[in-house]
Amino acid sequence: MPKSYLCEKERQELLDARVSENLMYLVESRAADDAGDGETSWAWLALAEIPASSLLMLKRVEGADYIRARGLRTETAEAAYGKDWLDREI
Repeated sequence: MPKSYLCEKERQELLDARVSENLMYLVESRAADDAGDGETSWAWLALAEIPASSLLMLKRVEGADYIRARGLRTETAEAAYGKDWLDREI
């Protein structure tokens, strides 16, 4: 797992609230970003399930190779747009 920037109290509060694993990844990503560690932020984000519409927007802004290079999960976009969505115009 990537380095955590959450303090123990924050982490415990999230665990006590029984947030989803996906939400925990997003919170960890934000905490790493706030700490100025962009690589760790992306590493946490690569574990998260990102909505198809967000992935499509990222593809339009940064390109398909950017998504591949960051190792982002694309299952939601594949389900919405087809397996070849990264390689074709949508």
